[in-house]
Amino acid sequence: MRRDTPPHRSLLLRLLALSALVSLCSIAATAWLTARTTTGVIRQERRQALADQVRIYHELLGYAATHPDWTGAESTVRRLAADTGQRILLATPRFDPVIDSAASAPGAGAGAGAGAGADHTVLPHTPTTTVDPLSVDLAMLPDAPADRIDARAVGPFRLTTAERTAMEEAARNRAGCLRSELGVEATVTDDPAGHPVVSVPGGPAPATRCASPLVLDAPTRTESAALADLTALVNACLERQQIRPVTLSLALQWSPPRDPAQEQAISACLANSRRQQLVRYVAPPVLLFVGAPAGAEDPGPVLSAPHRGRVAEVAALVLAVTVAITTTVGLRLSRPLNALTRAARRMTDGDLSARVATTGRDEIAGLAAAFNAMAQRREQLEELRRAMVGDIAHELRTPLSNIRGWLEAVEDGVVTADDALTSSLLEEALLLQHLIDDLRDLAAADAGELALHRRTVDAEDLLAQVATAHRAGARASGVSLTVEPVAATAGYEVFADPVRLRQMVGNLVANAVRHTPPGGTVTLRARLDADALLIEVADTGNGIAAADLPLVFERFWRAEKSRNRQSGGSGLGLAIVRKLAEIHGGDVRAASTPGTGSVFTVRLPTTAAAPPKTTGGRRNDR
Repeated sequence: MRRDTPPHRSLLLRLLALSALVSLCSIAATAWLTARTTTGVIRQERRQALADQVRIYHELLGYAATHPDWTGAESTVRRLAADTGQRILLATPRFDPVIDSAASAPGAGAGAGAGAGADHTVLPHTPTTTVDPLSVDLAMLPDAPADRIDARAVGPFRLTTAERTAMEEAARNRAGCLRSELGVEATVTDDPAGHPVVSVPGGPAPATRCASPLVLDAPTRTESAALADLTALVNACLERQQIRPVTLSLALQWSPPRDPAQEQAISACLANSRRQQLVRYVAPPVLLFVGAPAGAEDPGPVLSAPHRGRVAEVAALVLAVTVAITTTVGLRLSRPLNALTRAARRMTDGDLSARVATTGRDEIAGLAAAFNAMAQRREQLEELRRAMVGDIAHELRTPLSNIRGWLEAVEDGVVTADDALTSSLLEEALLLQHLIDDLRDLAAADAGELALHRRTVDAEDLLAQVATAHRAGARASGVSLTVEPVAATAGYEVFADPVRLRQMVGNLVANAVRHTPPGGTVTLRARLDADALLIEVADTGNGIAAADLPLVFERFWRAEKSRNRQSGGSGLGLAIVRKLAEIHGGDVRAASTPGTGSVFTVRLPTTAAAPPKTTGGRRNDR
């Protein structure tokens, strides 16, 4: 017998279907209206953005053409950014920031890094263009000279103050003469290179007695010297191509004329020689990034009154549907989110055991699982911190108590301050110094204050040096220390700090010897794995329990719970090994079988060197 759908369910389904249809239609109508009304605004904004980019590029190109570096360009960049409302970033060809208009503090320009203290808006990965006055971007400035050298880049042709003063006076005299003699409205302007020029309407000034060739038309001493140097560079280039030399004029025209093939070669030599002559006088090329500043919002389109009414009507329907869906979803999400909030507050109040129940496989369940993992890790770290404080107090108290006891005995006359007592006190002081050095190095590592001095290190030499340094101690403990030979052609090299690398491997060897019984063996070996070098220290010692393996690199953790230094050590060495491996761009791992032995593996990259960071350390015991 068929069971009919209850009426309220059928109505609910129809309402849901109708709501979905209305929502889709409303969204489509809103999108259509918005698209039509914003298309014109978007086009206008795009044209304005392109015009702003061309303006920014042109002004920065002019700065580069007239300055040997970018040291004083920050004010220009900030002015352009303020005028255009864009964020301007200059970077080297290797993407190292030079000047960022978004930097909050003035003076954070050259060499300061991108956005030091500024909002970190992500600019396009591809630069807008390259600012290079010796290679003008024709897409930005189509009217640039054929040789793509900015006309403002004059370099050694730049007039001295005295020469410019004389030429300006001569230009004013010629303009006055033209106005008085011919009634021509002559004006004095500067060409792109900054050279005074007399201009009249309709073309150049007519050849009359008003001309002053000795001052305005002939090269100055500065220009003659620069022109001679340029001519020498051009003729040297032509000589290499077995072409007769030419004579250059100040307008960069040559004589005598040649056939078309030689004309092309002369033109190429002239362009290359100009770049060679000007490179010292212009700023180095930089990448130009232009983008919207952080936090900026695109202005909304300007709508007419009818459009605003239609958009409002459709948006009201969309809003109603959105509110209904949001309310339903919100009610469903509020319960697990409230549970997360309560658990977070419990953790804030100091209850590190706070956890939340995880059900389902959605994003909320993933968030709850991540919260539980974070809470568990924080609880573990808190336990380790408390244990570390107690361990430090214990490590410092024991040698200090010994030193104090012996000194009090000497003061009371119970013992004599002989060489044996002095040696004993010195040994206790060295233990204190050792612990303090370990703590200081780890603190410096965390603060990033110890620099790495990298160079190419051969793995075979490294293992041999470490084995030589620790063989006497291993022999005294009855342990055999061996090094497995490596293939002669394998290229077992790594770019690392040799001192820190020996310290890292030495800590592992010292631990292995300490936890290997007499008659056992400690083996050092190296091998390649993809783009990494693996250095392994294997022993036949007691091994480490599986539950303890995740803790062996924690500070002050030791498998030997007693504080006996002969079997336990200070508990810092493996933490130092991990730090050293991390700053070299690698890691360290431990594998062990209880009763059989352990293998500690240091993995170091052999391709690109990791960025120089800092760390330090000495020994550790597990």
